[in-house]
Amino acid sequence: MNKYLVLQKVLERGSFTKAAAELGYTQSSVSQLVASLEDELGIKMLIRSRNGIRLTNEGRRIWPSIERILNDYEMLEQKVVEVKGLKDGKIRIGAISSITSHWLPQLIRNFKQRYPDVEFVMYQGDYDSIPRWIKEGVVDIGFTTPRQSNGLTVVPLKKGEMQAIIPENHPLAKIHGKPLPLSELADQPLILLEEGTYSEPLAAFDQVGIKPKVEYRIHDDYTIMNMVEKGLGISILANLVLLRMPFHFVRRPLEPRILREIGVAFKSRQELPLVCQKFVDEIISQRDQLP
Repeated sequence: MNKYLVLQKVLERGSFTKAAAELGYTQSSVSQLVASLEDELGIKMLIRSRNGIRLTNEGRRIWPSIERILNDYEMLEQKVVEVKGLKDGKIRIGAISSITSHWLPQLIRNFKQRYPDVEFVMYQGDYDSIPRWIKEGVVDIGFTTPRQSNGLTVVPLKKGEMQAIIPENHPLAKIHGKPLPLSELADQPLILLEEGTYSEPLAAFDQVGIKPKVEYRIHDDYTIMNMVEKGLGISILANLVLLRMPFHFVRRPLEPRILREIGVAFKSRQELPLVCQKFVDEIISQRDQLP
């Protein structure tokens, strides 16, 4: 069945590399599985060209039968998950705070509509602790930056911009909307989110050769926003965490732009419990709807 699933993913993504990344396989493994399927069937299924990957004429004729097999298999999987979920359906997730607040409630709600007996356990961490928790088996999956994959499989989900947040009475707050050069923050007291050994703002400062004046490193986004509101410094936070916030400060885009990429990480698809595999599939299918 894995061979059919791999073939389906290759056709969906139009790329062996992209299919391998989503499935948690190496590109070589994906190529071997497709070649093995072609050998078993005695039919060449795929054509590779500059425009991507497509089915051969023979492949197009046999593909509807493969689709029926895949649909029947998915229905079987769902039934198995439903049965197992009554006894041991638990998904343990590690996530940074903005994902916990703005992504997970909707993702969990949608999943529990299909599998109401699945239990979710959430751990809030940073770019260092989340990959470590996955490797140690503390959590099944985690939301983190692909830059800190540390040998894990990470499926990229979304890129979001980061902005400066400035106290309302600060001189830099007088110009609304205009991009703020990072150079103007060089001597400003900064309050940065403690994210572990990697930080998007610090990486951006380093790229332009600036050593910022970091006054505070805080684990909680909302504490940082409260501190900025009280005039204790300037911060750089992801737009996602600034949604529906109750604090008063001025937001300014940055020049150069700072982007934060988040993906869903796990050891490998083969090592995930079935219920976790289904949740990962749900996450990937909904990534375009995530804020």
